[in-house]
Amino acid sequence: MPLNDLEQRIEHAFSLGASAAADPNSLIAFNELRDALEAGTIRSAEPDATSPIGWKVNAWVKRGILLGFRLGNLIEMSAGSFVDKHTYPARTFAAEQGIRVVPGGSSVRAGAYLAKSVVMMPPAYVNVGAYVDEGTMVDSHALVGSCAQIGKRVHLSAAAQIGGVLEPVNATPVIIEDDVLVGGNTGVYEGTIVRSKAVLAAGTILTRGTPVYDVVNNTVIKATAETPLIIPSGAVVVPGSRAITKAGAEGLSVYTPVIVKYRDEKTELSLALEDLLR
Repeated sequence: MPLNDLEQRIEHAFSLGASAAADPNSLIAFNELRDALEAGTIRSAEPDATSPIGWKVNAWVKRGILLGFRLGNLIEMSAGSFVDKHTYPARTFAAEQGIRVVPGGSSVRAGAYLAKSVVMMPPAYVNVGAYVDEGTMVDSHALVGSCAQIGKRVHLSAAAQIGGVLEPVNATPVIIEDDVLVGGNTGVYEGTIVRSKAVLAAGTILTRGTPVYDVVNNTVIKATAETPLIIPSGAVVVPGSRAITKAGAEGLSVYTPVIVKYRDEKTELSLALEDLLR
């Protein structure tokens, strides 16, 4: 089916509201969308050189994902070990796909795309609409939220949290571009974009409301009304703090991520272990 045809059918089904459950064509359209998301042929966001942020959000895809929850009925899955909407079972994998999902409690929801050579260490979770590209490692206790876009050769370290976004449907999902290292216990939320080859040190938290201090270039990076927070390519970001100057708050400080350097040969050497883990 042409993409515009599927888009139109998804938009029509979504517009039906609760009555979509009575329309068999709605479930057919949703299943086609879910299969396309798993195959990676349709994405909730995709690279777009004409966009100011370099990415295009496909809001209709996110509406289609929400449609799946509306259409789903609760059923027992995996011999009653968990209960969820029948439209979103856990994905299954075959050896010929070239994806390593290590035993121990990891789960990938239907409608998520994992490319060949992705590695998942247990327990980890990838939610619907997410796109995880080739050579990426999703380490133990890591989360890839709904519709998040993860590039090639990314390492999501232990307990890293990549936030999801379904509502509002026009919001930009979290985007982690190629060759990014996301340190342990790091959180990236609210549509933040991390450009290629950036390094987020352990414990770094990035949100739309978080100003990032670039001490290399003596600038402050912030989200605007039109654009999300964007971490520059090759930036090395560490947790930091800044003093509160308001009267009565002397001696107090607030959390602030800081760009302390940009990726160089020494940084590359420290990341050489990545290839040995894949």
